[in-house]
Amino acid sequence: MDELVEKLAELEHDQWVEWSKSVAGEVSESRLSRWEHYWVGYAELSEEVKEQDRIWARKAVKIFEENA
Repeated sequence: MDELVEKLAELEHDQWVEWSKSVAGEVSESRLSRWEHYWVGYAELSEEVKEQDRIWARKAVKIFEENA
């Protein structure tokens, strides 16, 4: 289960990077500056930041389990 959560968390991060880059021109400079710090691969993130992606991954796993 942990491996699945990590794979989904990495996918969530990749999705967020793509989305945030697509709307980057619409946000404030301060927000953009914060976001750019996280435009790195999942493996490069701190555990604290990875945990934010894991929260969403666990939600996806729960949906998969409930609908299996």
